[in-house]
Amino acid sequence: MELPKFILGDNTDLPNAIFVIHTEFPRFIINLENDEVEWLEDFDQHDEKELLTETENLIEEASQFYDREVSRYND
Repeated sequence: MELPKFILGDNTDLPNAIFVIHTEFPRFIINLENDEVEWLEDFDQHDEKELLTETENLIEEASQFYDREVSRYND
């Protein structure tokens, strides 16, 4: 199955939360309500250093994806 890079998610148990799921390495879920990130990968110390640099870019991409999707609903 081919998945898109980002997927939107929500849950009625957390009505204010908006989740963006990143399906490529490094996989993660970000809650845009509070910018909390849940990583779906295990990292070693070497990976964590590299990940810090990439994390900011990935979170920005996730936010841009959400903004794009919301604007499409409004059209």
